[in-house]
Amino acid sequence: LLVSQDWLMKFGYLPPPDPVTGQLQTQEELTKAITAMQRFGGLEATGVLDEATLELMKTPRCSLPDLAAAETRRKRFTQAVTKWSKRNLSWRVRTFPKESHLGHDTVRALMYYALKVWSDITPLNFHEVAGNNADIQIDFSKADHNDGYPFDGPGGTVAHAFFPGDHHTAGDTHFDDDEYWTFRSSDAHGMDLFAVAVHEFGHAIGLTHISAIESIMRPYYQGPVGDPLKYDLPYEDKVRIWQLYGVRESVSPTAKPEVSKTDDHPILPELPENRSTVPLRRDVPNRCNTHFDAVAQIRGEAFFFKGKYFWRLTRNKHLVSLQPAQIHRFWRGLPLNLDSLDAVYERTSDHKIVFFKGDRYWVFKDNNVEEGYPRPISDFGLPPGGIDAAFSWAHNDKTYFFKDNLYWRYDDHERRMDPGYPSETILWKGIPSPLDDAMRWSDGASYFFRGKEYWKVLDSDLEAQPGYPQSVARDWLVCSDMQSDSPEAAGSSRTGARSKPGQHDKSRSENGYEVCSCTSASPS
Repeated sequence: LLVSQDWLMKFGYLPPPDPVTGQLQTQEELTKAITAMQRFGGLEATGVLDEATLELMKTPRCSLPDLAAAETRRKRFTQAVTKWSKRNLSWRVRTFPKESHLGHDTVRALMYYALKVWSDITPLNFHEVAGNNADIQIDFSKADHNDGYPFDGPGGTVAHAFFPGDHHTAGDTHFDDDEYWTFRSSDAHGMDLFAVAVHEFGHAIGLTHISAIESIMRPYYQGPVGDPLKYDLPYEDKVRIWQLYGVRESVSPTAKPEVSKTDDHPILPELPENRSTVPLRRDVPNRCNTHFDAVAQIRGEAFFFKGKYFWRLTRNKHLVSLQPAQIHRFWRGLPLNLDSLDAVYERTSDHKIVFFKGDRYWVFKDNNVEEGYPRPISDFGLPPGGIDAAFSWAHNDKTYFFKDNLYWRYDDHERRMDPGYPSETILWKGIPSPLDDAMRWSDGASYFFRGKEYWKVLDSDLEAQPGYPQSVARDWLVCSDMQSDSPEAAGSSRTGARSKPGQHDKSRSENGYEVCSCTSASPS
């Protein structure tokens, strides 16, 4: 009975005992609390602590209270309805599950998809960042983890999140690392990470628990909810979040929306093709023996574009797959007859992605093209004829465009070209022209690419570092010098590249996602 009372107090059904008088709960208060708990949980409201009620109390669930009667010390969990005052929110997975078979990239991908569930229907925008100042910090922790709300081992409470507000933990989301986190698993004892993340991010943007059986905001764990790419929030959850933030312009709130049928793929991660049924693509370029049309850092990852394809490296320089992905499968809205790109970069002002080809450009939010595109590159103040390269320089947060032996400096925040441009690229000492492309990287440096080589420029410098150029294939694409030099390497991209010592040359399927265990050498 004492355990049940603790449970009822923990989740808001009973007030704590009076610390002055030490008075315990009366039987009438207990009966009312049990009745309220049964109603909220969808049980017959008898007020009796029967077997069904005890079983529900044992069900894994969210740490947050269901009602606002919880103790004062939990006020960050039980505050009045709040919401974010801004619409662009950053997130970061700070720590990862230690015992789960889920890889880091899969965990990050599931966080991305779970946040996207909410941003798809509201004006909120989420973007991943690498630093310590993310609005939503995500951690996998055990027991007491210094936030005042310890976890209780396997089962019981599995996760919690803090509501929006002005406290330093606002939006932070914690998962119990004593749970066995899974995805697309037949293991009945595992906790589906995507389903729990969607629920907790609902709290992180202001939603409280609700008793509706079909709601994702029901406090009890209800198992997997299906494919993250096609998951559709229950209508009641949509209405509640619309009451806080309004409706994204592309969504109609007038009727129950049908379950989304879109096959669009977010940037994180790529879904693999079924290699046993997909015929070999004969036009796939060899990453070890080619130059690239465009190179860009997007969401902290490196993208190498060639023809209709691209390769992706994570922020830790892990090559996601030896096989390239098709551009059109990720970014729907580019012309189907587009056979290559000129340049790509991510705007620092709003984290949207800009693609250039000839005299036109497209702007994407994640993998969705914005309305009204393509548009002429004259919008930037650029002359006709296309560009060779584009990147945002960390030194001054300006965007640089290159064409032949000229370059321009553009202010993405003010949406105007800086006066006094173009200038001659000779000012960038040691950098060749024309370029294939350029990008800023997570180490703070900028990298310039031409042919099979690249040059490194440190922040605030206008000069290539000593010891460059170096090999793109070797340092970025997990290729040996023999592969990158050999004309016979053209077929190797279909059979798997040979690795340097200490590198693995096999890709694996990780929970439905293809992940390469290769790591490229760090540019020096």
